Parts: sequence; C-alpha cells; structure tokens
Amino acid sequence: MNRRTLLSTAAAVAGTVAMAPLLSACGDGGQSTGGASTKKGLKTALPSFAPNSSLKPDIPSVAGGADIATDPGFLTYPAQQARTVDGVPGKGGSYTAVTPLWGTVPSPSNSFYQAMNKALGVDLKIKPTDGNNYLTIIPTMTSAKKLPDWLQLPAWWNSGFNTGGLAGTQLADLTPYLAGDKIKKYPNLAAIPSGAWQAGSWGNKIYGIPSYSSSCVVAGTTFYRRDILDAKGITADQITSAADLFALGKELTDAKRGVWAFDDVWTYLFPFWGVPNKWKVENGKLINKYETPEFLDALDWHYKLAKSGSMHPDALAGQEASASTRFYSGKVLISGGGTGAWNLTDQQSGSAANKDYRRGAFDVFAADGTSRPSLFLGNSTGVISYLNRGLGKDQIEELLAVADYLAAPYGSAEYTMVNFGVEGVHHTMVKGVPTFTDAGKKYVQPQTYSFLASCPQVVSNPGADQVTRDFTAWQAANVKYLYKPVFWNMNISLPASLATADAAQSVEDTIKDCCHGKQKVSDVQAAIAAWKSSGTRLKNWLTTNVLEKYGTGQ
Repeated sequence: MNRRTLLSTAAAVAGTVAMAPLLSACGDGGQSTGGASTKKGLKTALPSFAPNSSLKPDIPSVAGGADIATDPGFLTYPAQQARTVDGVPGKGGSYTAVTPLWGTVPSPSNSFYQAMNKALGVDLKIKPTDGNNYLTIIPTMTSAKKLPDWLQLPAWWNSGFNTGGLAGTQLADLTPYLAGDKIKKYPNLAAIPSGAWQAGSWGNKIYGIPSYSSSCVVAGTTFYRRDILDAKGITADQITSAADLFALGKELTDAKRGVWAFDDVWTYLFPFWGVPNKWKVENGKLINKYETPEFLDALDWHYKLAKSGSMHPDALAGQEASASTRFYSGKVLISGGGTGAWNLTDQQSGSAANKDYRRGAFDVFAADGTSRPSLFLGNSTGVISYLNRGLGKDQIEELLAVADYLAAPYGSAEYTMVNFGVEGVHHTMVKGVPTFTDAGKKYVQPQTYSFLASCPQVVSNPGADQVTRDFTAWQAANVKYLYKPVFWNMNISLPASLATADAAQSVEDTIKDCCHGKQKVSDVQAAIAAWKSSGTRLKNWLTTNVLEKYGTGQ
C-alpha cells in the first residue's frame, strides 16, 4: 500500500473529510478550551514554511492561489537517497505511541521497530490499534486521562474525540517550539505547508503534527475510462458543460451489451454548479449550500441522470462496494471517486481486466458551460498527531527531532528507512525500486510511523510512469480553479446539540435517494425544510461564535 492509497483508504473510512471543516463537539455549555483560530493569531503561531530542496522531482509543483500548489511528481525512486538529518535525532528517551491501523498489527519489538529505535535514538514503543474501533478506544483513554506520549487523532473524528477539549488540557502546546522561525531547528517539519499546521491549530496555538499533507487536496473528481473513450475519438476537453456530459452518457450507454455510462458521481460533480462544500458568505452573511439555487439545479440534473437510463442498475441500487469492479470491467465508463484511486495499484487492477486500461479524469468545468469553473479546496490534511501535555520541555524537543526524521522528504535515506525498513532485511532494490521482503510485508508495510509525522504528498508510481504523468497533468490543468472554502482548515468546536444539525444526515440520505432516482427533488426540499430550524440555529451559532470572531479562514 503506497502513501496515496493509504490516505485514500483512511478517507474512505472517515467519509469525505476534505469536504468539511475540522469539527469537534464540546458540551452544550459552549466553547471548549480549544477552538477556532483567528487569521491574526495564526500569523504569529504558524511555523515559517521552508520547502525542502534536497531532492528534485521529475515533475515540479505548479502554484495556484495562495497556499495552493500541485503535488510534485517522481517518475523513478531517487537513486541517490540523500540524508537530511545529521546523526541520530533522539537522546535515549523512552516513549509510547498509539496510531490507528487498518490491517494486521505487527508483533511488538519486531526487527523493524528495533531498527527504527536505533535510527531514531529513542525507545519508542509503537502500539498500533485497530482503526475500525479507534473511535471508541481513544475516548476511553482520554476520559481516564491516560494518554500515551504520542497519539494520532484523525481529524475526521475530532467530534468523537473532543480534540478541541483535549487541546491544552491533555495535549501539549507546540507553539513555543515551532512558531515562526523556531521551526528551522527541524527543517523537514518546516517543509510541511502552512495549511497543514493550521489544520492542527486550536485557539491560535499549534498542537498537531501533520502527516500526508498536501496543498492540492480535493474531495475527488469525475473519472472516465480514457482507453475506451480515446478509442471512440472522445477526449475530455470536448466536455465543457453538464449538458455535454449528459449527452455523452446517452452516447456511451448500450444496455443490451451491459454497458452504462455512469456510476455515482454526485459527491464529486455537484461543485461544478458552483455549489459550496457547505457554506458561503454573501454580504457578510453565511449561506448554507442547501439554500442556494445552484444546489437545486445540480440535484435536478442528477435526478434526471438517474432516470435517463445512463446509470448502471447496481449504482442506482447503491451497491458502492462493487463500483471499482464495474469500472475495471468496462461496464461503467464514468465514475466519481477520490483522487487517491489514481495510482499504481489501480493501474495494475485495471490492466488485469483490460490490458489497455487507462484512467482519466474530466477537467473542472462550469455546469452552464460559460461561467468560470471553480472547485473548493479540501483541508490540507486529516491525519494529525499530538504530544502528551505531561511531557517536559526536553522530552517534547526530543520527540520533535524524531518527528523531523519521520517527515524526511520522499526518496531520502530517512524516508526509505521509515517506509521500507533496512535494505537486505525488510526490502531489496528491484529495478531501482524498494521492494518488500517477507519480513517487510509483515512488519513495515502496515503503516505506523508515518501516522506520527510524514513529508508532504508526492505523486509517484514507479513502473507506471503514465499514471504519474496523467495525474500530475490533471492537477496542473485544474489548480488554477481551486479556491479556499469558508472555514478552510479551521477547527471549530461545536456544541454537541448542533453536531447533528451540521451532519444533516436526513437531508444527505434523501439527496442520495434522489440521485438514485428513488425520491424527487421536492422530497429533498421537504427534508431541507424539516432541517431548517436546526440549520438556522447552527448558522446563528457559527455566525456569532466563528464568523464574527475568527473570520472565514480563507
């Protein structure tokens, strides 16, 4: 499992983390110790950004707006694995760390953990915990106030963990160690983009250490079978409106041959109508996406799509688990999904079904075909670790030095150690690519250390250059359309009574049914009407407690 697949898997477990601010519920009494940060306060607290130039990518990053840039691409694994950390970062301290793991937990004190402790200069007892039950396991620790020294708290579960309430009470304030130029003591941490540090901030202070960060996070996109459409003479640049896409669906569908154009696309396509991820601000007032005419226009199009005969019957039935099989087999030619799916593993799976398999994605377009396209940016990361507030100054500095080692850039000597283990024991170099041995598959492949800290995302699929070229080209073509949504990367501590209103589950369930043709647009409007009173309370609370005090985060 590579890093991008891992992040995609984690996001799939969590839901679409990129589409919401980082929320944390606190008691009905109001704001917890942790909370949103102001632009002015963050300016003082955020670490200074200093990109790492020790390894040059084959495909450089392309800048978009402020804090927005594509992920760099590597066509091969760097042959010269530069060292970015002098000596051993630790000073012999002993610590415990807990991370989630979706897979088989390696045995403690295995050869990889021993080798890592030697490389890090600390006795770090890694305790991977079942990711499927993580949401129930961690609150038991926090309620008993028995946290490990280093703890991973995925941001999509901030509400369940009450991360905002833990900030400053059980989690250490890292601002004194990392703010501004202080982070230069840890060059690899300084190369993590500012937005990712903002995602781990609470109340104008830095608490979290980011992993898997990116300045080009989007919830996903609308994919298509490029090999099949190319063979028909159809290219993505021919689709410049929702009407074009609808017509293409009619053209591609051949139910008699068992081929339908569409799988589910709502989650990744509705922004093309100019619909915000959740909120927008007009004339200084918050407006929910449900209140916009663009939302109803998008919903109407998707309802008509469900009734058009161009969607696969299994997609209409909500059989999401088999969506990739439908796509690989060519039974579906257009499907929405997270960009984490665009990788080497996908190419291997698709090629097993069809040797000519090639994934493509439509560029962002405006549904009406005339407006400027736009797509909201996701949070810079949802994978954040924290240190225990009970640690002393020397201990925090020692663990930050360890984190700096773990965050070494892609292809460096430290990155290779963290992700592939010891050469000859946990991996061997095969055609220039680190390849796991049996021991590596058993002890290293289950990701643990990278959940504590890791370098920013890169696009790399050794052995599948076309995949890397295609994905980086798509990012480069669309980065100019990305914008920061309202409450971008903001940690908002909602009262528990409003968490249900924020989720709006009854509305979202009705939307899904509508997009499958099971309910009408009017049914969604009725669900919105039933939600509106709680939605208004949510809006009023956000206006008073976030918008007016902290701004939009944009």
